[in-house]
Amino acid sequence: MSVIAKTPAPPYYAVIFTSLQTDLDTGYNDTAQRMEELAARQPGFLGVESAREDCGITISYWQSLEAITAWKQQSEHLRTQERGREEWYSAYKTRIAYVERDYEFSR
Repeated sequence: MSVIAKTPAPPYYAVIFTSLQTDLDTGYNDTAQRMEELAARQPGFLGVESAREDCGITISYWQSLEAITAWKQQSEHLRTQERGREEWYSAYKTRIAYVERDYEFSR
């Protein structure tokens, strides 16, 4: 089920992870779910949105750059990053953006 993250009023940060997968996806979906669950328990985590077709995009939202750094250095996340480079991704790029403004629409 797709959900738009419920973020607080800006400012906050967005980590945009864009990836191209290899043909190997052994355990990928289960691990991606685990990383979302683990990230949600990290201090400063605000939400996540993800979509995958040919190019995967996951955006996580954080209160601060310090919270992002702590997540990047979390031990299980570090092991998963290594597995991603070895097995799942042919390429990826991570961008960190400062969100100054947001607006929304829903029915």
